[in-house]
Amino acid sequence: MTTTPEKKPSRIQLRNRLRILDAALNVFSQHGFRGATLDQIAKEAGLSKPNILYYFAAKEEIHVTLLNQLMETWLDPLIEMDSNGDPLTEILNYVQRKLDMARELPRESRLFANEILQGAPRMAPHLKSELLPLVDDKCAVIQNWMDQGKLAPTDPRHLMYSIWSTTQHYADFEAQVNVLSKGDTYAEAQAYLRHLFTSLLLPT
Repeated sequence: MTTTPEKKPSRIQLRNRLRILDAALNVFSQHGFRGATLDQIAKEAGLSKPNILYYFAAKEEIHVTLLNQLMETWLDPLIEMDSNGDPLTEILNYVQRKLDMARELPRESRLFANEILQGAPRMAPHLKSELLPLVDDKCAVIQNWMDQGKLAPTDPRHLMYSIWSTTQHYADFEAQVNVLSKGDTYAEAQAYLRHLFTSLLLPT
């Protein structure tokens, strides 16, 4: 019995799919999953609602697709932390990578934040199967550095939370930051966070 090979999508279909996902990222990052509608996504994409439904069965499928794509990007900066590197340098580099993500991917950061604020109904499996073991591994690395006296002692897990909150703030609360800041926000943030975490972690 022969099987018919799956037909590859055309360039137009690939382009429209990317167009829909980009539009949906704008809509979801602004309104969250519950507040977003297919009509809003269609308007943002410049396509009809039936055209959206040709590529995706429902709003949830678009949202899940975006979250699945985001998870790999979200984990990469932490994966890059090298257990064989200089401890303080590795953590400061991680802080910088997270700050760079806040600057370069603010929509993705807000998409992630909105999903977590709603209880992570669609991302919970990823948090348990991908994020948790990675964080456990890196926290063990950090704890080992502390046990060796290479870093000042603190709680590795709460250190991780602090890095996330201080860096992602610049994306998730971008409108507020833009009103309150008077200089080069990211240059100032980079200098401040480097000083903050160096002061916390530099062994005495």
